[in-house]
Amino acid sequence: MPESASPVTFPPAFLWGAATSAYQIEGAVREDGRTPSIWDTFSHTPGKTAGGETGDIAVDHYHRYRDDVALMAELGLSAYRFSVSWSRVQPTGRGPAVQRGLDFYRHLVDELLSHGIKPAVTLYHWDLPQELEDAGGWPERDTAFRFAEYAQIVGEALGDRVEQWITLNEPWCSAFLGYGSGVHAPGRTDAAASLKAAHHLNLAHGLGTTALRSAMPARNTVAVSLNSSVVRPLSPAPADLAAVRRIDNLANGVFHGPMLHGAYPEGLFAETSSITDWSYVLDGDLAVIKQPLDALGLNYYTPALVSAAEKSAEGPRADGHGASAFSPWPGADGVAFHQTPGERTEMGWTIDPTGLHDLIMRYSREAPGLPLYITENGAAYDDKPDPEGRVHDPERIAYLHGHLAAVRGAIADGADVRGYYLWSLMDNFEWAYGYDKRFGAVYVDYATLARTPKSSAHWYGQVARTGSLPPAASAGAA
Repeated sequence: MPESASPVTFPPAFLWGAATSAYQIEGAVREDGRTPSIWDTFSHTPGKTAGGETGDIAVDHYHRYRDDVALMAELGLSAYRFSVSWSRVQPTGRGPAVQRGLDFYRHLVDELLSHGIKPAVTLYHWDLPQELEDAGGWPERDTAFRFAEYAQIVGEALGDRVEQWITLNEPWCSAFLGYGSGVHAPGRTDAAASLKAAHHLNLAHGLGTTALRSAMPARNTVAVSLNSSVVRPLSPAPADLAAVRRIDNLANGVFHGPMLHGAYPEGLFAETSSITDWSYVLDGDLAVIKQPLDALGLNYYTPALVSAAEKSAEGPRADGHGASAFSPWPGADGVAFHQTPGERTEMGWTIDPTGLHDLIMRYSREAPGLPLYITENGAAYDDKPDPEGRVHDPERIAYLHGHLAAVRGAIADGADVRGYYLWSLMDNFEWAYGYDKRFGAVYVDYATLARTPKSSAHWYGQVARTGSLPPAASAGAA
């Protein structure tokens, strides 16, 4: 997309938001009836997170949410996407809710609305109650039904004030990093279990969507957030194109196939037949999963580059971006991943806004007429305060400018994109990386928990307030 010499304007109703997740920011893990989730257990297991760090305190959003909401309003955000901690609301993953847990989210929503910020609730961002994992976790069919019960509880509690709902965040990570490569909670390394988990997450989405709609006003919308991969071949050779199809099935089709089309992708069952017979896909499941959606959330960070295995220099990748002894790609041993060329973030992920444009256009074709939201996009950098306490992050501003330009380009190409949620509002617990990687637009001093908006926060706030993207030449001038 050619650079413009004048500001690029977004549609007037476009939502400008930021996103977080419960375990990464809330802290207060033992307060008001909350019990351990799989991430509490995982992070307290020696060797699982960088430096043995945990989300016990995180950034203490549980006690500081009013100040955090005021900061969002000061920055000019019009929307905020957050997740609910399942074990804070329903400590055992079954049975009645703890009202103190629900009250936290009621108060948070009221605070957001009082500042004119539209809340978007994600029901599941990876923090399964530990008791449900002890009973088998996502590889067990019953977990999907427990999720539907939980969805109904939260929908009844907040549905009168929250219009935007997301069932699951990145089910690929839950299934394949949690049960395949083991780099995420619960840390299991069982290829068959990862495929079972994928199906039961799909089932949970369908059952949860139905439960939400039964509990909420008809005006409310239900979506799912997928971290669908943009998978590109190393070469046009037939073997490399076959590698792309195989990874596309495991990264994308395993979820969007049932959710959008009511069918798993052709070839997936055959490609994984040595691992599982898929007998847990019961009659009627696909109809349950394929509930009409009101929107689709897309999370994007970097594209994938694959080839047939003989060209590999690296081996399987645990998170799509780094090596691991256990692969999150069941049945894809013949596929190799390669580092894409170009500038990289602190995560080692290549910066490539064209991938976001391609992803949006793909789902405009996969689900014509379905509104799209970018529910996560952002970058980690090694941010540090200067002697005056200011945090300048021109690299993040350039990253955001490039990716927002890609979003606007997709809109110009006919895509119905309704909003963008920056990942993340503030620095936080970055899963197995502990507190080492900073994705936030707001800097957090982990010793004092003081918040300092980075230059990218002010830049993004200006974009949000004006609804326009400045010329690229001025992107780093904030």
